[in-house]
Amino acid sequence: MERKLRIGIIGTGGIAYSHMRSYLQMDDVEIVGASDIVPGKARAFLDEFELNDVPAFENNADLLKLELDGVSVCTYNTTHHICACEAMEAGVNVLCEKPMSVTLEQAVEMARTQKKTGKILTIGFQPRYGANMRMVKELVRSGELGRVYYVQTGGGRRRGIPGGTFVDKKLAGVGCLADIGCYALDMALNTVGYKRPVTVSAYSSDFFGKNPKYYNKGPFDVDDFSCALVRFEDDMVLDFRMSWAMHMDTMGDMLFLGTDAGLKVKSPNPHLNWGGAWDGGIGEVYMYRDIGDNQVEIHIPKKMEDDKKGFFFLKCRDFCNAILNNGPSPIPWQEIIYNQAIIDGIIRSSAAKSEVRVEIPEI
Repeated sequence: MERKLRIGIIGTGGIAYSHMRSYLQMDDVEIVGASDIVPGKARAFLDEFELNDVPAFENNADLLKLELDGVSVCTYNTTHHICACEAMEAGVNVLCEKPMSVTLEQAVEMARTQKKTGKILTIGFQPRYGANMRMVKELVRSGELGRVYYVQTGGGRRRGIPGGTFVDKKLAGVGCLADIGCYALDMALNTVGYKRPVTVSAYSSDFFGKNPKYYNKGPFDVDDFSCALVRFEDDMVLDFRMSWAMHMDTMGDMLFLGTDAGLKVKSPNPHLNWGGAWDGGIGEVYMYRDIGDNQVEIHIPKKMEDDKKGFFFLKCRDFCNAILNNGPSPIPWQEIIYNQAIIDGIIRSSAAKSEVRVEIPEI
């Protein structure tokens, strides 16, 4: 392709700035438009980057009338599926911010639309591009641990309720579960290989968000803490826990227990817990195993990151490369549908106060 890739941005809130900064570093990409339902917001966003001649729109339909190769969907969670499906139906490739959607039904609609249109649909989990997350994945998938039967996600925030659209159920759908919890889920599932979840037993609460001592920025109607035990079809279990606020420094480290060895991935520091962190940073990595009659702890040195532009740039670059090469989707729905099935199960189980089954429809 001799001409530059023509990219649009749907939704111009905070995360859109990371997309824009990434695209502007690419010589073969041009931003040709942006849309936001808030009057004047898309125009102000483009002007901040001195893209004064690039058109701004207040509805997606007008943006999608442009000649576009791809769009970044950066809207709030409850509209991810609508915006992504509209773009694919218009013949445009999509990089959709995480989470893929709120409910499993919405994710299935997105998957079926991608299958029907054949367009690229990739979901924005930039921690995958970190050299150390790739190392952890390689260690687990190498077979060194034996059969992995238990995975624990860790991290969480002692105090870190974000406010704004993140705490409005009409816009976000859910709270910490989808905001940072979806990252922790993807870190775990992408490491062990995507397995089919069969049951979820979950609990969610909002004690801090509803207490003006800890949050006084307005209404709060989502979760600030979620945990769950997820059982998979091969009988592996996932112990998931995540929080925006709690009386604890961390929910723990990420653990992978296998029949031959175990792996611990620590938080980078006690005040910026990595479980669910958007930048993919991790702390020290340790393997535990037996050598002869000795129980040993092996420190595994971390790698230097191989691209100074950052994981977010790599995510957007991978999307553009997929467009240039006619696919495949870098982070496809065929994997992320399992994340969404678990999130959906946590929502349902928390509401029902009982274990629920996970049923993923044929797509």
